[in-house]
Order: sequence, then structure tokens, then C-alpha cells
Amino acid sequence: MNRRDILATASGWAAAGLLGGAASAQTTTTPPATTPPPIPDQVMVPQPRLVTLPYQIPPGEVHVFPDQFRLYWTMPERAAWEYAIRVGRGELYEDGEFYVGAKKEWPSWTPTDDMIEREPEKYAQYKDGMEGGPDNPLGARALYLFQEGRGDTFLRIHGTNDPATIGRAVSNGCAGLTNDQIVMLYEQVPLDAKVKLYPRLNG
Repeated sequence: MNRRDILATASGWAAAGLLGGAASAQTTTTPPATTPPPIPDQVMVPQPRLVTLPYQIPPGEVHVFPDQFRLYWTMPERAAWEYAIRVGRGELYEDGEFYVGAKKEWPSWTPTDDMIEREPEKYAQYKDGMEGGPDNPLGARALYLFQEGRGDTFLRIHGTNDPATIGRAVSNGCAGLTNDQIVMLYEQVPLDAKVKLYPRLNG
């Protein structure tokens, strides 16, 4: 799929009302296998829901729409699981086509050189890495995004213990879900699954 096709898909989904929440949906009540720390009551994050896509696209893919702060895990017969997410801020957001090259539970984390250069006061203290756990920026689970010929892009789809950031463009480029929801997505998405991060339509 080239950039024109990606833009057309994003525009089509938006026009069909899916990205505005108009699709029929069913909220899941299935608890994750491993329960991370609870979300504070004062922060209301939409629960994952089963929606019907406006047209058929291949099942078994992850689609990220940054303007709507939504991620879709596609299934057969135009079905998909919809998740509320946060995305990268400004120019740190990177669109394109990727695949899941690695999956990790309670992953360790090391800031990139670019992150340390941009905000040394915040990230330099972690230059040797941080062990996985509830306070780790990657949260309970992480999907590592790779590209052919490039390898690890250092982009992740991962958890966060800060639900107030969901629905905002605040990260260093990664897509983030609440810890309880990344556990559910992690179980759904296998290694080598295709991932499409769509361009911003609103600049």
C-alpha cells in the first residue's frame, strides 16, 4: 500500500463515520490474563470495543489513526477491535508500514540518543536503561515495530500507567494504551503482524 492508498483509506474510514465512533460496537468485559495496576477512577478511558468496518480490509493487521487517537486490530468479515491510544507529538510521529518484530512482557527500557539529546534533564539519568515494572515508560507490554531493510525502528506500541495521556499527542513517537488494554492487544497480535500508521490529515 503506497502513501496515496494510505491517505485514501484514512479518509474513507473517517467519512464512513467509523473514526467518529458511529460504528456499531460491543464493549468487552473479558479481564486480561495478568491484571496491571488499576486505572484511577477520575480518568475515563474508553474501553476496547468490537466494531464493524465500513469495508473489508485484510484481517490480522494493526491500523493506527493519529488524528482520532484510535488503533484497530482487524478481524474477518469487516470486524475490528478498537482501542483508544495516545500518539507521538509533532514531528516525532512517524507514519508508514511496519511489522511486529518482537513482543515483550514488562519490558526494560532505554531512552534513545535523540531523546537524551532533546531532554537530557529528563532522560540522561536512564541512559543505562530501566528494568521492567509498573513505573517503566513501556508499561505492562510492548510490541516492537520493525521495517524491512531497516530493522528495529525504535517505535513501539506499549502500555502506560498514565491514562490521562490517552487521546493526546504527547509521546516521543510511540503509540500508547493503558496497561490493562495493552495486555489485551498483546494477546491478540502475533509476531510479524502488519502495522500501518496513517499520516496525520490535520497537519
